[in-house]
Amino acid sequence: MKQLAIITGKAHPLLKEELEKDGYEVEYRPDIQYDELNTRIGEITGLVITTRIRVDQALLEKAHQLKWIGRLGSGMELVDVPFAESKGIRCISSPEGNRNAVAEQALGMLLNLMNNLSLSQQQVKQGQWLRDENRGWELSGRTVGLIGYGNTARAFARLLAPFKVTILAYDKYKFGFAEGHVHEASEEQIARYADVISFHVPLTSETRHMANESFFASLQQRPWILNTSRGKVIDTDGLVQALKREQIRGVALDVLENEKLDTYQEEERKRLDWLLTQSNVFITPHIAGYSHEAYQRMSEVVVKKLRNPDAAFDF
Repeated sequence: MKQLAIITGKAHPLLKEELEKDGYEVEYRPDIQYDELNTRIGEITGLVITTRIRVDQALLEKAHQLKWIGRLGSGMELVDVPFAESKGIRCISSPEGNRNAVAEQALGMLLNLMNNLSLSQQQVKQGQWLRDENRGWELSGRTVGLIGYGNTARAFARLLAPFKVTILAYDKYKFGFAEGHVHEASEEQIARYADVISFHVPLTSETRHMANESFFASLQQRPWILNTSRGKVIDTDGLVQALKREQIRGVALDVLENEKLDTYQEEERKRLDWLLTQSNVFITPHIAGYSHEAYQRMSEVVVKKLRNPDAAFDF
């Protein structure tokens, strides 16, 4: 009897093909909802998730045959990992698959922000040719602070190397990673010296709103801020105040606290509308890590880790 695996989010066709080669009966159900999954979880051996469905204790208690959970991308905040592992369920994520895509977008967003690229393009479309007003800043030789030093932060650090920047990296749970232009640093050192601060942390109780009014008030260089991690890492109210008080030079966000724009209450809408009118704010719709290449590689990583937990990846 074949084992059943359900893919609950959009995935490259390679994933279904490779799982079938490994003997699974695979259902591709990117439309499946929690309630339906809850009624079927007892018959499932493998579960592939993205960012749609929360795999909580209530669901896992019924998962009598579940052997593994594969996450397309990074971050396991939607999975009760300790409880799953206590039941012998392997929990796999695939940050190696999209780390380069996230890093490239972070670099692109930063250069866009520092050089007013989107702003000046829109002005030209409106018949304005404003050179002095759009004089940019060079990235070369600056100090970049990375908060979190996992897969995407390391990939970003590699891309930044040719700019001869100094990188100050803080990670509460990693030590001994300093090498070349990357230096281990404290949060206080990043606040004091960084010209750019980029967030690369998962969403946890510790990181939720870690960038708040107090954080922004501590910054001494008026840095540019990047967030390609999770929207709730930045307190949007605190961010708005930091922009108004000129505590930061600008911000590029690929994520928001609430990415379901059609659910916004009046205050949320006013806040987002205000951000979108600012010339030093650049927002994209959670597309970092969503490249065509990453779309396939994340599936490759999940399959390879299922086959070999110690698999290495050179992309």
